[in-house]
Amino acid sequence: MKTLVIAEKPDMGRTIAAVIEPKAKNNRSYLEGERYIITWAIGHLLGLAEPDAYDEKFKRWNFGDLPILPDRFKIVPNPRTKDQLKTIGELAKRCDAIVNACDAAREGQYIFALIQQQLKLTQPVKRLWISDLTSESIAKGFAELHDASEFENLTMAARARSEADWLIGMNATRAFTTKHRELLSVGRVQTPVLALIYDRQKEIENFDSLTYYEIKAEFEQDARKYTGSWQGDRLTDGERAAAIAEKVRGKEGRITEYEVKETKEYPYKLYDLTLLQREANAKFGYSAKKTLDIAQALYERHKVISYPRTSSNYVTEQNIDGMHKVLHMLKSSSYKELAEGGRPNLVHVGNKAVCNPTRVEDHHAILPTLRRPGTLSKEEQNVYDLVIRRFLSHFYPAAEYKQHTVLTEVESETFKTNVKELLSLGWKVCLPGDDGTKSGSSRGKKKDEEEESEDLVSEPFQIDKDRPVQCTGAEAKEKATQPPKHFTEGTLLKAMESAGKQLENEELRDAMKDAGLGTPATRAATIERLKNVGYITMQGKKITVTQKGRTAVELIRHAGVELLTSPEMTGQWERRLYQISKGEAAREKFMDNVRRFTISIIEKVRTQQKADASMFGTEEANKGGRRGGGSRSGNGNSKSGRAATGVEKGERNTGTPTTKPQAGSMQPLAPCPREGCGGQLIEGRKGYGCTHYKQGCGFVIWKEFEGKKISPAMLNALLTKGQTQLLSFKQAGGEVKARISLADRNSGKLTLEQTDRSVASSTS
Repeated sequence: MKTLVIAEKPDMGRTIAAVIEPKAKNNRSYLEGERYIITWAIGHLLGLAEPDAYDEKFKRWNFGDLPILPDRFKIVPNPRTKDQLKTIGELAKRCDAIVNACDAAREGQYIFALIQQQLKLTQPVKRLWISDLTSESIAKGFAELHDASEFENLTMAARARSEADWLIGMNATRAFTTKHRELLSVGRVQTPVLALIYDRQKEIENFDSLTYYEIKAEFEQDARKYTGSWQGDRLTDGERAAAIAEKVRGKEGRITEYEVKETKEYPYKLYDLTLLQREANAKFGYSAKKTLDIAQALYERHKVISYPRTSSNYVTEQNIDGMHKVLHMLKSSSYKELAEGGRPNLVHVGNKAVCNPTRVEDHHAILPTLRRPGTLSKEEQNVYDLVIRRFLSHFYPAAEYKQHTVLTEVESETFKTNVKELLSLGWKVCLPGDDGTKSGSSRGKKKDEEEESEDLVSEPFQIDKDRPVQCTGAEAKEKATQPPKHFTEGTLLKAMESAGKQLENEELRDAMKDAGLGTPATRAATIERLKNVGYITMQGKKITVTQKGRTAVELIRHAGVELLTSPEMTGQWERRLYQISKGEAAREKFMDNVRRFTISIIEKVRTQQKADASMFGTEEANKGGRRGGGSRSGNGNSKSGRAATGVEKGERNTGTPTTKPQAGSMQPLAPCPREGCGGQLIEGRKGYGCTHYKQGCGFVIWKEFEGKKISPAMLNALLTKGQTQLLSFKQAGGEVKARISLADRNSGKLTLEQTDRSVASSTS
């Protein structure tokens, strides 16, 4: 009998097969060779069941039925990929051993564990644990397969994370939704992230700007000119500031202090996923999800970078030789000049800025592989370029500067000058263009609200501290203190990563120092989720909270469950999950605590006063209409169908609707797909329209199209897949097979797409 290899995705499976079974026969959903049959999941083939799998009564959202606390969690196949699950089951019957080749991380472990559970696989299992998909790594990984028992604790931690998220998300979402008759998605990660954005926006709105004055003076000594900033308490009196400028202008001054010291700047850390997402957002405006998708393509399809969903900025001793080989490979690429300038001796096991095994958990930092890129799209090239330049920078020495600090006194007034003189660019030659190296640029160093300017010069800077200087000019400029900046996706990722730093509990702070809110793999999905449920919207690169998002945070905090909006709970969870993964804590005790917390949420929401419908800023709120998920009764019991839940089902949740609402209930069916809208689709008499139609959203999908009635299930398919299943249509030439496709996500326009891919008609 043969060994079945289960990869996480098709591309990974085919790449593995090319190494271990190069002559394998391709059977579309699997590859078969002499020793191995290689197949794959398609991400999550299975997930935790909806509440109605435990009891039919849960189809209706009713506060009186909460909390929902399953004794044993049921799992169900993803209907879109059930055929692949069946294929794995059939192949397993022909094999006497299995290799788990899913991603080497907690979630990959969980994907395999659910497959093993559902199909009741009893064969002995080995674990492939690799960080990139190069031929060398795959061959080495198969030569050193681990026993599956080594990862049992990691599997338990993954199950605990998923089931705990289900308990909190499912119960809290139903509780707040039925109580306030508005779809309010609540989740263990998404809610504190929303609170971060909400708190920043409140800071901006409550900011009281202060006018102050800055005095700059120009000095000259022979041919040397330099600028100084007045030193003293912040000036809020314009007349006094102007008087000081007038007082020193044209007068002789003396240098009271002149300090010169040499400084070095070392290369920035190697990329983990979050850092790469932040850089790509800052440089190219890419969303976190877009960067993740590009990085996954560079890893899976092009195989030019290592596993991107990593939280580490370091490598282990085993990576050093590979890094040297990549440097050599790059000498015959478009990066030839930079690669040839690199010094291999700078990257070694003793360089803790690069090689620090204690800081590597599941995967090392993102590195380029020995594979040369073929044809990359512009966006793929941009992200690949970031990775290559960051990698090459570590083969260069530190950038060197002379830091000049000058204090000049004129008429008893003191001015300070900071000059940064470039001696050697070092690793900064790897930066694209002139990033950070332009002569004459200044970098602001925040000191309270004022900036202490710094002039960067490339020519030698020298003055004689024992000789006088002339103040050739002075000017007082009006300034205003600035509010905090709105989050961008890049700065929000940084805030999510460091969310625990403000926690007072040192142990929790330590537990979150490498985790933050979410994981590198899930942060992009969390941000997308907040957009999809209408809590946040984008204004260019700025993230702003919608009225619905504001109300959600305030209701949760006022209910007395503010822990849901705090990083503290995630800190507690991450600490305990890490201990479970290491065999240092019991999964059962963790889940007992989560159940108790779930019960406390329900009890606190039960006594909360129902929010006025106008607080959510949605159109049906303005009309005062009855909405699904609630009734007219004061206790908020649901008498209508179901809404899409806010449960963070697995770390790769797409945020798409998972339940079938009852027709005509005004129940929110799904987020409006129109970018930046923030509304919800509801069912009307003739079509499915957006609740934000009075705000200008014209998205509507009519119920009748080409003689077919668009059912809620078909609507779901259009929104999630972009098309329906194959249908039969009567036309002049006879019956044809075609799919209804969503042609425009801004208007809801539909087209008919025949099996030969020709567009038949467009009437919506």
